[in-house]
Amino acid sequence: MKRNIAIIAGGDSSEHDVSLRSAAGLYSFMDKERYDITIVVFDGKNWHTEAGEPIDKNDFSFTRGGVKHTFDFAYITIHGTPGENGILQGYLDMIGLPYSCCGVLAAALTFNKYACNHYLSYFGFHIANSLMLRAGQKWPNAQKIADTLGLPCFIKSNIGGSSFGCTKVKTVEDVYPAIERAFREGDEVICESFMQGTEVTCGVYKTKEKAVAFPITEVVTHNEFFDYDAKYKGQVDEITPARIPDAVRDKIQAETLRLYDIIGAQGIIRVDWIITKKPTPTLPEGKGNDLNDVQLNLLEVNTTPGMTATSFIPQQVRAAGLDIKDVLTDIIENKL
Repeated sequence: MKRNIAIIAGGDSSEHDVSLRSAAGLYSFMDKERYDITIVVFDGKNWHTEAGEPIDKNDFSFTRGGVKHTFDFAYITIHGTPGENGILQGYLDMIGLPYSCCGVLAAALTFNKYACNHYLSYFGFHIANSLMLRAGQKWPNAQKIADTLGLPCFIKSNIGGSSFGCTKVKTVEDVYPAIERAFREGDEVICESFMQGTEVTCGVYKTKEKAVAFPITEVVTHNEFFDYDAKYKGQVDEITPARIPDAVRDKIQAETLRLYDIIGAQGIIRVDWIITKKPTPTLPEGKGNDLNDVQLNLLEVNTTPGMTATSFIPQQVRAAGLDIKDVLTDIIENKL
Protein backbone atom coordinates (compact mmCIF):
# COMPACT_ATOMS: atom_id res chain seq x y z
CA MET A 1 0.00 0.00 0.00
CA LYS A 2 1.35 3.41 -0.93
CA ARG A 3 2.23 5.90 1.80
CA ASN A 4 0.77 9.40 1.58
CA ILE A 5 3.36 12.18 1.37
CA ALA A 6 2.70 15.90 1.76
CA ILE A 7 5.14 18.32 0.18
CA ILE A 8 4.65 21.52 2.17
CA ALA A 9 5.48 24.73 0.31
CA GLY A 10 4.70 28.44 0.20
CA GLY A 11 5.05 30.28 3.50
CA ASP A 12 5.05 33.89 4.57
CA SER A 13 8.40 35.23 3.36
CA SER A 14 9.70 36.73 0.13
CA GLU A 15 10.75 33.21 -0.86
CA HIS A 16 7.13 32.00 -1.24
CA ASP A 17 7.36 31.52 -5.00
CA VAL A 18 10.86 30.01 -4.80
CA SER A 19 9.40 27.45 -2.39
CA LEU A 20 6.65 26.54 -4.87
CA ARG A 21 9.30 25.85 -7.50
CA SER A 22 11.13 23.59 -5.05
CA ALA A 23 7.86 21.75 -4.39
CA ALA A 24 7.39 21.16 -8.11
CA GLY A 25 10.94 19.82 -8.29
CA LEU A 26 10.42 17.47 -5.37
CA TYR A 27 7.16 16.22 -6.85
CA SER A 28 8.94 15.39 -10.11
CA PHE A 29 11.76 13.57 -8.26
CA MET A 30 9.79 11.40 -5.81
CA ASP A 31 8.95 7.75 -6.44
CA LYS A 32 5.32 7.73 -7.65
CA GLU A 33 5.17 3.93 -7.55
CA ARG A 34 5.92 3.98 -3.82
CA TYR A 35 4.14 7.17 -2.68
CA ASP A 36 0.95 9.13 -3.26
CA ILE A 37 2.13 12.74 -3.22
CA THR A 38 0.15 15.91 -2.55
CA ILE A 39 1.56 19.45 -2.61
CA VAL A 40 0.20 21.51 0.30
CA VAL A 41 0.51 25.29 0.01
CA PHE A 42 0.70 27.69 2.98
CA ASP A 43 -0.61 31.20 2.28
CA GLY A 44 -0.65 32.79 5.71
CA LYS A 45 -3.39 31.06 7.70
CA ASN A 46 -4.85 29.58 4.52
CA TRP A 47 -3.48 26.05 4.16
CA HIS A 48 -4.72 24.15 1.14
CA THR A 49 -3.79 21.45 -1.34
CA GLU A 50 -2.60 22.55 -4.75
CA ALA A 51 -6.08 21.63 -6.00
CA GLY A 52 -7.62 24.02 -3.47
CA GLU A 53 -8.96 21.68 -0.76
CA PRO A 54 -8.56 23.28 2.70
CA ILE A 55 -6.30 21.57 5.23
CA ASP A 56 -7.85 20.68 8.59
CA LYS A 57 -5.26 21.99 11.05
CA ASN A 58 -6.46 19.61 13.79
CA ASP A 59 -4.79 16.65 12.11
CA PHE A 60 -3.33 18.02 8.83
CA SER A 61 -5.91 16.23 6.70
CA PHE A 62 -8.08 17.23 3.74
CA THR A 63 -11.32 15.97 2.22
CA ARG A 64 -11.74 15.12 -1.45
CA GLY A 65 -14.94 13.70 -2.90
CA GLY A 66 -16.33 13.14 0.57
CA VAL A 67 -13.29 11.06 1.60
CA LYS A 68 -10.88 12.22 4.31
CA HIS A 69 -7.18 11.97 3.43
CA THR A 70 -4.38 11.94 6.00
CA PHE A 71 -0.61 11.88 5.57
CA ASP A 72 2.16 9.53 6.69
CA PHE A 73 5.01 11.98 6.15
CA ALA A 74 5.65 15.65 5.38
CA TYR A 75 8.50 16.91 3.21
CA ILE A 76 9.05 20.55 4.21
CA THR A 77 10.28 22.81 1.42
CA ILE A 78 9.17 26.19 2.78
CA HIS A 79 12.10 28.61 2.54
CA GLY A 80 11.59 31.07 5.37
CA THR A 81 8.85 31.25 7.98
CA PRO A 82 7.11 29.10 9.16
CA GLY A 83 8.85 26.09 7.64
CA GLU A 84 12.52 26.90 8.12
CA ASN A 85 12.49 28.39 11.62
CA GLY A 86 11.01 25.57 13.71
CA ILE A 87 7.40 26.81 13.92
CA LEU A 88 6.00 24.23 11.48
CA GLN A 89 8.21 21.51 12.96
CA GLY A 90 6.69 22.17 16.39
CA TYR A 91 3.18 21.81 14.99
CA LEU A 92 4.05 18.56 13.20
CA ASP A 93 5.65 17.22 16.39
CA MET A 94 2.46 18.01 18.30
CA ILE A 95 0.23 16.07 15.88
CA GLY A 96 2.80 13.25 15.52
CA LEU A 97 3.52 13.58 11.80
CA PRO A 98 7.11 12.68 10.76
CA TYR A 99 8.88 15.19 8.53
CA SER A 100 11.99 15.50 6.38
CA CYS A 101 14.23 18.04 8.08
CA CYS A 102 15.67 18.92 11.47
CA GLY A 103 13.61 19.55 14.58
CA VAL A 104 12.54 22.73 16.35
CA LEU A 105 15.83 23.66 18.03
CA ALA A 106 18.11 23.09 15.04
CA ALA A 107 15.68 24.84 12.70
CA ALA A 108 15.34 27.88 14.96
CA LEU A 109 19.10 28.07 15.44
CA THR A 110 20.08 27.81 11.78
CA PHE A 111 17.35 30.24 10.71
CA ASN A 112 19.04 32.91 12.81
CA LYS A 113 22.24 33.36 10.81
CA TYR A 114 24.01 35.49 13.41
CA ALA A 115 23.26 33.18 16.35
CA CYS A 116 24.06 30.04 14.34
CA ASN A 117 27.43 31.22 13.05
CA HIS A 118 28.55 32.55 16.41
CA TYR A 119 27.45 29.32 18.10
CA LEU A 120 29.41 27.26 15.57
CA SER A 121 32.46 29.49 15.98
CA TYR A 122 32.88 27.96 19.45
CA PHE A 123 33.42 24.60 17.71
CA GLY A 124 36.30 25.98 15.65
CA PHE A 125 34.48 27.18 12.54
CA HIS A 126 35.84 30.43 11.08
CA ILE A 127 33.21 33.13 10.48
CA ALA A 128 33.20 36.71 9.22
CA ASN A 129 33.39 39.65 11.62
CA SER A 130 29.85 40.88 12.11
CA LEU A 131 27.43 42.89 14.17
CA MET A 132 23.64 42.69 14.47
CA LEU A 133 21.01 45.41 14.54
CA ARG A 134 17.51 44.95 15.92
CA ALA A 135 14.39 46.92 15.03
CA GLY A 136 13.82 49.78 17.45
CA GLN A 137 17.47 50.09 18.45
CA LYS A 138 19.58 53.12 17.59
CA TRP A 139 21.85 52.31 14.67
CA PRO A 140 25.61 52.73 15.09
CA ASN A 141 27.24 55.56 13.21
CA ALA A 142 27.70 54.53 9.57
CA GLN A 143 31.37 55.41 9.68
CA LYS A 144 31.81 53.22 12.77
CA ILE A 145 30.22 50.28 10.96
CA ALA A 146 32.59 50.81 8.03
CA ASP A 147 35.61 51.16 10.32
CA THR A 148 34.68 48.02 12.29
CA LEU A 149 33.97 45.74 9.33
CA GLY A 150 35.87 47.38 6.50
CA LEU A 151 34.56 48.19 3.04
CA PRO A 152 33.16 46.57 1.08
CA CYS A 153 30.91 44.80 3.57
CA PHE A 154 27.59 42.97 3.36
CA ILE A 155 24.36 44.11 4.98
CA LYS A 156 21.51 41.61 4.94
CA SER A 157 18.50 40.29 6.79
CA ASN A 158 19.32 37.95 9.65
CA ILE A 159 16.42 35.68 8.71
CA GLY A 160 15.95 36.21 4.97
CA GLY A 161 16.98 33.92 2.16
CA SER A 162 17.61 33.97 -1.60
CA SER A 163 19.59 37.20 -1.03
CA PHE A 164 16.40 39.25 -0.59
CA GLY A 165 17.39 42.49 1.13
CA CYS A 166 21.12 41.82 0.79
CA THR A 167 23.50 44.59 -0.33
CA LYS A 168 27.23 44.67 -0.95
CA VAL A 169 28.11 48.07 0.51
CA LYS A 170 31.10 49.93 -0.92
CA THR A 171 30.76 53.41 0.57
CA VAL A 172 29.82 54.89 3.93
CA GLU A 173 26.94 56.72 2.24
CA ASP A 174 25.39 53.38 1.23
CA VAL A 175 25.38 51.90 4.76
CA TYR A 176 22.06 53.32 6.02
CA PRO A 177 20.09 52.71 2.77
CA ALA A 178 21.32 49.10 2.85
CA ILE A 179 20.20 48.71 6.47
CA GLU A 180 16.76 50.10 5.61
CA ARG A 181 16.47 47.66 2.71
CA ALA A 182 17.44 44.69 4.89
CA PHE A 183 14.93 45.65 7.59
CA ARG A 184 12.14 45.25 5.03
CA GLU A 185 12.78 41.49 5.24
CA GLY A 186 12.61 41.18 9.04
CA ASP A 187 13.36 42.70 12.43
CA GLU A 188 17.06 41.81 12.58
CA VAL A 189 19.89 42.84 10.27
CA ILE A 190 23.47 41.59 10.00
CA CYS A 191 26.40 43.78 8.96
CA GLU A 192 29.23 41.46 7.95
CA SER A 193 32.78 41.83 6.71
CA PHE A 194 33.60 40.88 3.12
CA MET A 195 35.80 37.82 2.56
CA GLN A 196 37.65 37.58 -0.75
CA GLY A 197 37.91 34.00 -1.91
CA THR A 198 36.27 31.05 -3.64
CA GLU A 199 32.63 30.46 -2.74
CA VAL A 200 31.52 26.83 -2.58
CA THR A 201 28.56 24.89 -1.24
CA CYS A 202 28.33 21.32 0.04
CA GLY A 203 25.24 19.18 0.53
CA VAL A 204 25.10 16.24 2.93
CA TYR A 205 22.60 13.90 4.54
CA LYS A 206 22.63 11.07 7.03
CA THR A 207 20.44 8.07 7.76
CA LYS A 208 20.70 5.40 10.41
CA GLU A 209 22.93 3.41 8.04
CA LYS A 210 25.12 5.95 6.27
CA ALA A 211 26.54 9.45 5.94
CA VAL A 212 26.66 10.95 2.45
CA ALA A 213 28.59 14.05 1.37
CA PHE A 214 27.86 15.15 -2.18
CA PRO A 215 30.40 16.62 -4.62
CA ILE A 216 31.03 20.30 -3.88
CA THR A 217 29.76 23.09 -6.14
CA GLU A 218 31.87 26.16 -6.91
CA VAL A 219 29.86 29.36 -7.31
CA VAL A 220 31.21 31.94 -9.76
CA THR A 221 28.73 34.81 -10.04
CA HIS A 222 28.64 37.26 -12.93
CA ASN A 223 27.35 39.93 -10.53
CA GLU A 224 28.80 41.75 -7.52
CA PHE A 225 27.84 38.78 -5.34
CA PHE A 226 25.60 35.71 -5.43
CA ASP A 227 22.38 37.73 -5.47
CA TYR A 228 18.80 36.81 -6.48
CA ASP A 229 19.45 37.31 -10.20
CA ALA A 230 22.52 35.11 -10.02
CA LYS A 231 20.62 32.43 -8.13
CA TYR A 232 17.48 32.32 -10.23
CA LYS A 233 18.16 34.08 -13.54
CA GLY A 234 21.29 32.22 -14.62
CA GLN A 235 23.78 35.02 -13.96
CA VAL A 236 26.26 32.58 -12.42
CA ASP A 237 28.48 29.62 -13.25
CA GLU A 238 27.83 26.68 -10.93
CA ILE A 239 30.69 24.23 -11.33
CA THR A 240 30.23 20.72 -9.91
CA PRO A 241 32.60 19.31 -8.83
CA ALA A 242 34.38 22.45 -7.67
CA ARG A 243 37.85 23.25 -9.02
CA ILE A 244 39.59 22.87 -5.67
CA PRO A 245 42.38 20.56 -4.45
CA ASP A 246 41.32 17.13 -3.22
CA ALA A 247 42.57 17.85 0.30
CA VAL A 248 40.42 20.99 0.50
CA ARG A 249 37.41 19.11 -0.89
CA ASP A 250 37.80 16.35 1.68
CA LYS A 251 38.13 18.88 4.50
CA ILE A 252 34.98 20.76 3.48
CA GLN A 253 32.96 17.55 3.25
CA ALA A 254 34.24 16.39 6.63
CA GLU A 255 33.53 19.77 8.25
CA THR A 256 30.03 19.83 6.76
CA LEU A 257 29.29 16.40 8.23
CA ARG A 258 30.75 17.50 11.59
CA LEU A 259 28.53 20.57 11.57
CA TYR A 260 25.53 18.34 10.74
CA ASP A 261 26.06 16.44 13.99
CA ILE A 262 26.75 19.52 16.10
CA ILE A 263 23.45 21.19 15.23
CA GLY A 264 21.46 17.94 15.24
CA ALA A 265 20.45 18.17 11.59
CA GLN A 266 18.23 15.69 9.80
CA GLY A 267 17.47 15.12 6.14
CA ILE A 268 19.47 17.05 3.54
CA ILE A 269 21.29 20.23 4.51
CA ARG A 270 23.54 22.49 2.48
CA VAL A 271 26.39 24.53 3.93
CA ASP A 272 27.94 27.49 2.12
CA TRP A 273 31.66 28.24 2.55
CA ILE A 274 34.26 30.77 1.42
CA ILE A 275 37.79 29.47 0.85
CA THR A 276 40.33 32.21 1.57
CA LYS A 277 44.09 32.36 1.86
CA LYS A 278 45.36 32.08 5.40
CA PRO A 279 46.35 35.50 6.73
CA THR A 280 49.63 34.04 8.03
CA PRO A 281 50.57 30.87 6.14
CA THR A 282 52.22 28.24 8.30
CA LEU A 283 54.53 27.18 5.50
CA PRO A 284 56.14 28.97 2.55
CA GLU A 285 53.81 29.21 -0.44
CA GLY A 286 53.66 26.00 -2.41
CA LYS A 287 55.17 23.92 0.38
CA GLY A 288 53.33 21.20 2.27
CA ASN A 289 49.74 20.19 1.47
CA ASP A 290 47.05 22.59 0.25
CA LEU A 291 45.36 22.85 3.64
CA ASN A 292 48.38 24.71 4.99
CA ASP A 293 47.66 27.63 2.67
CA VAL A 294 43.88 28.10 2.93
CA GLN A 295 41.22 28.86 5.53
CA LEU A 296 37.66 27.54 5.37
CA ASN A 297 35.10 30.14 6.39
CA LEU A 298 31.51 29.28 7.21
CA LEU A 299 28.94 31.44 5.45
CA GLU A 300 25.54 29.90 6.12
CA VAL A 301 23.69 26.69 7.02
CA ASN A 302 20.56 25.86 5.00
CA THR A 303 18.34 23.12 6.43
CA THR A 304 15.68 23.32 3.69
CA PRO A 305 17.75 23.83 0.54
CA GLY A 306 16.22 24.55 -2.84
CA MET A 307 15.10 21.50 -4.80
CA THR A 308 14.35 22.65 -8.33
CA ALA A 309 15.93 20.69 -11.16
CA THR A 310 18.74 23.27 -11.36
CA SER A 311 19.26 23.78 -7.61
CA PHE A 312 22.57 22.89 -6.00
CA ILE A 313 21.46 19.65 -4.33
CA PRO A 314 20.05 17.96 -7.46
CA GLN A 315 23.19 19.08 -9.33
CA GLN A 316 25.40 17.51 -6.67
CA VAL A 317 23.36 14.31 -6.57
CA ARG A 318 23.76 13.91 -10.32
CA ALA A 319 27.51 14.61 -10.09
CA ALA A 320 27.77 11.87 -7.45
CA GLY A 321 26.22 9.39 -9.88
CA LEU A 322 23.18 8.97 -7.63
CA ASP A 323 19.47 9.11 -8.41
CA ILE A 324 17.63 11.92 -6.61
CA LYS A 325 14.59 9.62 -6.35
CA ASP A 326 16.64 7.15 -4.30
CA VAL A 327 18.06 9.92 -2.09
CA LEU A 328 14.59 11.22 -1.26
CA THR A 329 13.36 7.68 -0.60
CA ASP A 330 16.31 7.25 1.79
CA ILE A 331 15.25 10.33 3.74
CA ILE A 332 11.56 9.41 3.88
CA GLU A 333 12.08 5.78 4.83
CA ASN A 334 14.70 6.70 7.43
CA LYS A 335 11.99 8.59 9.34
CA LEU A 336 9.24 6.04 8.75
